[in-house]
Parts: sequence; structure tokens; C-alpha cells
Amino acid sequence: MATVIQRRKAVSLNPLKSSAPLGAALAYLGIEKGIPLFHGAQGCTSFALVLSVRHFKEAIPLQTTAMDEVATVLGGASNLEEALLTLARRMKPGFIGVATTALVETRGEDSEGDLRLIMERNPELAETKVVLASTPDYAGALEDGWASATTAIINRLVEPWSPSIRSFQQINVLPGVHQTPVDIEALREIIESFGFYPVILPDVSYSLDGHIAESWVPTSLGGTSLSEIANMARAVHTIAIGEHMRTPADTLTAMTGVPATVFPTLTGLEPSDRLVSLLARLSLKPVPGRLRRHRAQLVDAMLDGHFHFGGKKVAIAADPDLLFSLSQFFAGMGASVVTAIASTGGNRNLQRIPVENVIVGDLMDLEDGAAQAGADLLVTHSHGRQAAARLGVPLMRVGFPIFDRLGVSHEETVGYRGTRSLIFRVANQFLSESHEHRPEDFGSAIPAPVITTEEGRHASGTFATH
Repeated sequence: MATVIQRRKAVSLNPLKSSAPLGAALAYLGIEKGIPLFHGAQGCTSFALVLSVRHFKEAIPLQTTAMDEVATVLGGASNLEEALLTLARRMKPGFIGVATTALVETRGEDSEGDLRLIMERNPELAETKVVLASTPDYAGALEDGWASATTAIINRLVEPWSPSIRSFQQINVLPGVHQTPVDIEALREIIESFGFYPVILPDVSYSLDGHIAESWVPTSLGGTSLSEIANMARAVHTIAIGEHMRTPADTLTAMTGVPATVFPTLTGLEPSDRLVSLLARLSLKPVPGRLRRHRAQLVDAMLDGHFHFGGKKVAIAADPDLLFSLSQFFAGMGASVVTAIASTGGNRNLQRIPVENVIVGDLMDLEDGAAQAGADLLVTHSHGRQAAARLGVPLMRVGFPIFDRLGVSHEETVGYRGTRSLIFRVANQFLSESHEHRPEDFGSAIPAPVITTEEGRHASGTFATH
């Protein structure tokens, strides 16, 4: 069991984590016709907007209540009300997700109470669903904001179970923030192959997958519909991915009575087998031949790839559930995780990471640990590129943000097919760093060949001729 060490620094020189409000905004973008709204200063929104646009290479409809000095002193309720009314009148959203920032949280405002009063005295907001999540910048990171926003959506929009609700062939899915749009699309295909109808919350597989809409849309381009959210009590089971999604899953179970299973990861052969076994048991159907073939392809990829993983030293820095998933993947393929840096603590999966110590720190801790252990590969987001350059070690980009590569929304890592793709991606990374050895690579370790001629004389390094 790993020991979790919380570093106490006066300043973080190269931060690892992204803020909780940004995680909430990404979750809100997974709701159909949704708009995320930061309740705070313009600077908080601008920073999150830049990171999101650079990562997804898409237009992000992130808005702000734009609190100034006066609002900071007197209170931001009027700013929140004005922002909601402006958005409702001009953009006609079906959903607005409010995420509080450190500014209003530090001031101690009752944002929930303010929102209730605003909704009561403004009938024109009745057609818009408004959800507020408490996400101060100084507490938690991307995973925490995503989970808080999902929990708030469930509390506000899901209709409780009643005897009139019949059970349909529906499966609820609560993906983690580390799932890419194509990961969610792959999960949908797996679930549908057993005859189920998946309701995914939040669903960024269409809103952030990178496509050109037929016409300009001021809100999110797609996502979970409000009617699907309201009817989540109709499901036969809920699947949550990542420990940070346990609270939303428990909240949904308490409201609807739908049992839930929390998967720590869906990357790897064993986790994929567990998912498929659960779906087969719930559906009372055999595993489709397509999935059996994908499993066979994964096993073959593991056989082909393990030669390139064995003996490699890997240093990883990521949000806790992504860190756990990648650590289990590398260890299962024969590599050694020599350094593990988490953005935040408190996640129970951190203790299960196959390393002696897990440090809650920043990218400087990653660089120091990788240098000390002689790591062969750094695994983190794009802000780790400077550390990789200084160490002369290749960087594999994962998580958020990745702004110096294209196609990050289409990198699949879940299920048999996604794990197979990840194996090839990492193995090819190792192969690209290898090269053909030449005699000069070994210096003086190998002496020059000595050839004896017919006259008994010796020629060093060349052939003697008559």
C-alpha cells in the first residue's frame, strides 16, 4: 500500500492541477443546450476559457458574472441575476450551470439562497434549468469540480423514484473527467451491444468531440438532454468510473433506488472483463462476438507490447483517478512506476498505486523524482514539456490540458479496443527513442578486432593483404 505524502510549499513553481470551477464547466458542457457560468471575476473565467479552447480547439461558451471591486465588497447577487437574465434573453439556453469561484466563496456569500430568490422573482427564467455547484478554486482540482457539478445536476434535475416509474432497459453512466469524448462514445457502443439504452451524465461525446455544426449555436453543441436526466430513475443499473464519481453515484442511488457499480478504471484487460461481465449478467445475453474479437486483439497486443514495456521506468503526474488508471496499466504491462505525483489528496485509490510513495504536489516534484529515479518516460499534460526537455526524457501527454497536439479528444483508452490503442501508443513512444547501435556508441568498452594474417603478423582493425 502506497503512502500518500502531502507536500507543503510556500509556492508552486510549475503547477500540476487545474481548478475545480474548470472541472465543473466541463461537466456543464455535457448538457444539451447548456452554458457554464462562472460566478466570480473575469480573470478566473478568462484563464479557464483559454485552457479549454487550446485543449479542445473548439469554441467554448463559457460566461462570467464579472464581479468587480464594488461587487466584491457589497456582494455579487446582483451580478449573478443580471448574468442569468442576459443569458436567458440573448442565448435562449435550456440549461445554465453556475460554478462559484474563490472570490465569492472566500467572501462567504450564500449563493444558493441568492439563486433561489432570483428564480422566484424572475418568471422569465422559469423555462431555463439553473444549477449551482460550490467549486472554490482553493479546494480540490478538476476531478472535484466535475464531481460537484454532476452531483448538483442530479440533486436538481433527477426526478425521484415513484411507483409509477417502470424499469426500462436503461443503463446510467457517470463518466469521470478523464474520459475523452471518444471514450464515452466507445462506452455507449459497448452498452448498446447488449441491448441497453445508455444515459450518460455528463455526455461530452458530441459537444466536445470536434465537429462542425450545421449552423452557429450559442450553447453547447450536444450532451445529455434534460428529459434523460429527469428519467434516470428508469435505469436498471448505474455505472460510475473513477473514485471521484462515487459521491454522484451514491446520490443518484439514494434518489432513485437504482443500484450502482463504481469502476476504479476501465483501462486494462481485467477492468474491461468486469464491465462486460456486468453487462452480460444484467442483460442475460451472451457477450457479442465483436467484443470477444476485441478481447482477443487486446491479448495479442499485450503479448506484442510487453517486450517494450519490461524494465522501463515511468514517472506519472495527473489527477488521482487518471494517475491510478495509468499506474495500473503500466505495472500490468511490466513497467515500473518510479514516481507518482497527484494533483490532490483524499482519493482512496491513491493508496492502491503500485509505488512506495504518492506525492501530492506539482510538476517540480515530478521532475525531481524522475531525475533521481532515472525515468525513461514522463507521463503528464502539456505543461510537463519543459521538464521533459531539461531531463532529456520523452513525454507522453495525458489529461488536461493538452494544447500542443491535435486529436486529443479522439484518443481512446477504455475497454478492450481503447487499451489496445494505448499499448500501441506507448510502445511506439519507446520504439521511437531507440536506435541502431554503432561501434562508437560503446566507446572503448569493445576492443578493435584482431585478425591474424597468413604470415603470422597481426593487423588491428583491418585486413592485411599480400
